[in-house]
Amino acid sequence: MLIIDAHLDLSMNALQGNRDLLSSAYTIRTQETGIPGKGQGTVAFPDMRQGRIALSFVTLFARSTGRPSPHSDFASPAQSHGIAQGQLAYYHALERMGYVRIITNREQLDSHINDWQAWENTAIGNASDYDNAPPLGFVISMEGADPILYPTQLEAWVDGGLRLIGLTHYGPGRYAGGTGTEMGLTELGRPLLAEMERLGVILDLTHCSDQSFWQALERYNGLVLASHNNCRALVPHQRQFSDEQLRAIFERDGVIGAAFDAWMLHPGWVTGETPHEAVTLNTVVDHIDYICQLAGNSRHAAIGTDLDGGYGREQSPSDLDTIADLQNLTGLLEARGYSAEDIAAIMHGNWLRFLNDAWG
Repeated sequence: MLIIDAHLDLSMNALQGNRDLLSSAYTIRTQETGIPGKGQGTVAFPDMRQGRIALSFVTLFARSTGRPSPHSDFASPAQSHGIAQGQLAYYHALERMGYVRIITNREQLDSHINDWQAWENTAIGNASDYDNAPPLGFVISMEGADPILYPTQLEAWVDGGLRLIGLTHYGPGRYAGGTGTEMGLTELGRPLLAEMERLGVILDLTHCSDQSFWQALERYNGLVLASHNNCRALVPHQRQFSDEQLRAIFERDGVIGAAFDAWMLHPGWVTGETPHEAVTLNTVVDHIDYICQLAGNSRHAAIGTDLDGGYGREQSPSDLDTIADLQNLTGLLEARGYSAEDIAAIMHGNWLRFLNDAWG
């Protein structure tokens, strides 16, 4: 089963975390042995190929909220801009070296998926086959628009390959209030949304405060998604979306990617205190199933893992060792009564349809 993962912070881990993602997750863990907060990674390119992660939405991430934090929140927009430009250059370097393909339009998407399906139909499934898989496909996203110096600069980012934008992250973003705030859109947010719509840049509603969520929907008429978001009904927290918000995304024919961060899957999760076994891949399926039941179909549920997004195995589902274990979701969905067609939609088909609609 080919998989599309709608949220991976690859450049952040490669550059700010100094991880060589061309090595396996196991090699990287060994290299990080003894380093506080390290040695628990789940994502690297060999593991992605093994897991048949044919396409990912990969992020540019550099906040500038006025609350500086090492390696994530920078003291000025110029610094944020420079970090994100470096992350973009990293993806382009990988493409020049033949490891990845940056996907920016429907023709490229169709060709890339066809290559992966052809390989899938002929691969035996051993390690050498994974090594001979096509390049990984990347759709470039920005998690928090802070690196964009001003709205009219967006076109230059689009020329560089950017295709999706989440307006904000945690805290008071330059363009919109994010998780943990009661802020709506800022004065910069409204013209940025207009530029996004003009240029066909997709809006990711993930991390929007409730206020900025509804204001953005009012002002932006293009396709919307939530790349890595779970259900507030199951885990009560502002970071998750309410039923009303989920239905609003359904009405725009959007898609919601289930996130794998344990605190977003289990109410009251505390890393190091809550038993790790309390969260499994079946807990992820709970959120996928909730979205399908709320919508009345499987059209809007998908995967957006956020694996290694500031955490590792210690805060991921306990039965997930590396990203290759996403393949185990197929059996869990089948056990819930999902058809082969529904499972394929959740694992990759809904994101494919969404991108084809956006780029059609």
